[in-house]
Amino acid sequence: MTVGRLADILGARIAVLGDGEREVLSGYCGDFLSNVMGKAPADCAWFTVMSNVNVCAVASLTDCAAVVLCEGTEPDAALAERAAQNEVNLLITPLTVYEAAVELSRHLN
Repeated sequence: MTVGRLADILGARIAVLGDGEREVLSGYCGDFLSNVMGKAPADCAWFTVMSNVNVCAVASLTDCAAVVLCEGTEPDAALAERAAQNEVNLLITPLTVYEAAVELSRHLN
């Protein structure tokens, strides 16, 4: 599934679109950045409520396909700017982390 399709499925607003055709192969849920760095697989959709600039660094390190800010969380200005500079796909959904992960799982399987 592409990042663009994921946005549609989640009813997400696109905050930054680095590559809407990037393939999403799995998901990862987490807010503890060191866990995400060590465990999130490449090409995943990372579901989080973290919204500071460090999210972009972790997304780049893990090579995730998209960061999905859940529960309507808005990125701070530094995160939005850095995501645009680094072409990190950044989505905002009103769904909870759990609901978003379930939707991804339903459409991947």
